[in-house]
Amino acid sequence: MLSHAQIWRALDRLAERLDLSPSALARRAGLDATTFNRSKREAADGRPRWPSTESIAKVLAATGTSLDDFMGLVNGGTGGRRAIPLIGFAQAGEGGYFDDAGFPVGGAWDEIAFPNVGDEHAYALEISGDSMLPLYRDGDVVVVSPAAPIRRGDRVVVKTREGEVLAKELKRQTNRTVELRSLNPDHPDRLLQEADIAWIARVLWASQ
Repeated sequence: MLSHAQIWRALDRLAERLDLSPSALARRAGLDATTFNRSKREAADGRPRWPSTESIAKVLAATGTSLDDFMGLVNGGTGGRRAIPLIGFAQAGEGGYFDDAGFPVGGAWDEIAFPNVGDEHAYALEISGDSMLPLYRDGDVVVVSPAAPIRRGDRVVVKTREGEVLAKELKRQTNRTVELRSLNPDHPDRLLQEADIAWIARVLWASQ
């Protein structure tokens, strides 16, 4: 699983490689100069603040750094790579691709090489359609970990027992219900009964 410290260290390593300070790296990406300051890495109550996917994407574009290179920095150059399943959203809604725990099974899929994220059951989903705009576009790939703990505010992939697959933000979860916030304002938020959910998994990364 990707950690808060790993992501921030990778940004620091990228800045060092380019002979930049974190502030200069942020400015090169068109961001506020304080975006990557150490004071921005924790909230006032001590909770970790994560850099946004958008800010990282801007940094990669501005510096000509590929996602593979950045993930190498995340892993400190020692994490290695492995093949993980690549499953389309349409496939994800069909039977035979996941077990009851939401782990991919069967082997009837493509694969992509990806840095080891510490979850042997991690897999990639290829986005289709516009329901997840503006965050995820058609053709984007998200890496999902069914073993990662899920908290409010996390981006998640949910499969219902009827076969519907959703990519949303977790708004609230109780013993009986799961509230999901839509990433696209043109699509409604969802309230699902816990009994109607086959599995829910956290999005670790998006290649955009």
